[in-house]
Amino acid sequence: MIALRQMHPLFAAEITGLDVSSAMSDATFAEVEAAFRRHSVLVFRDQPITDDQQIAFSERFGELETTKVGTVGAGSKLIVLSNMDADGTVVPPSDRQVLNNRANRLWHADSSFKPVPAKASMLSARVIPSRGGNTEYISMRAVYAELPAHLKRAVEGRVVVHDYAYSRSKIDSTLVTAEERAAVPPVRQAMLIDHGAELGRSLYLGTHAARVEGMPEDEGRALIDELMAFATAERFVYSHVWQPNDLILWDNRAVIHRATPFESATEKRLMVRTTIAGAAPTLAAAA
Repeated sequence: MIALRQMHPLFAAEITGLDVSSAMSDATFAEVEAAFRRHSVLVFRDQPITDDQQIAFSERFGELETTKVGTVGAGSKLIVLSNMDADGTVVPPSDRQVLNNRANRLWHADSSFKPVPAKASMLSARVIPSRGGNTEYISMRAVYAELPAHLKRAVEGRVVVHDYAYSRSKIDSTLVTAEERAAVPPVRQAMLIDHGAELGRSLYLGTHAARVEGMPEDEGRALIDELMAFATAERFVYSHVWQPNDLILWDNRAVIHRATPFESATEKRLMVRTTIAGAAPTLAAAA
């Protein structure tokens, strides 16, 4: 029998009594799905899974995205997030892998730069540093629920352009290749997503959010910045301290997340991510 332990007052729960690598009944999986829908972030401890086992468990939640060009694992169902080369040696700070890892320290929703962005992500901790390297999450449903009235009016019906090249340029103007720019051009996303009467609405923002349609660029940026400043208040943040073989599933339509620094020049870190594809554009689920 599975059990839940709340990890944060607003969202996030740890599930115990489950081995995700073994066969799972439909009834048990229905409990996991219900917990995921309610809590947005699920933590599974002590899950020493293989790549194939992670893919199999992820696919219970839906079809998986394939990794985009320019990323380690391109064309596969896995994204490898590491600061090591193929021989297991820590790469220098100028390495493209490290720069991309730095970009992941900005608050974001995975694949928000795609026409149909991700439904969820699953991240497995294979090698972790001795300290640092937490992953932090924000419930954007909780954020929207507490937005001041003037900001709720300001976001109503808004459309935001999300741009992968825009976000990566904050780290290094040369980080995105011409091939990547062609593969992931800017896309339109709803600023609000409606999750139904039971769960309510959430903001859909993050570092890929470049500008607001129908607003002068400076005013749109000011609105995004004000919303992100409100959203990143400490009371909305769950900071996960990784343990070996942790597995975390999160809802990309309801939370944003970021990595935090560690001694990446000397300590090793290897995380493997699968990404569950979305079923429809955010504009189809807009408030």
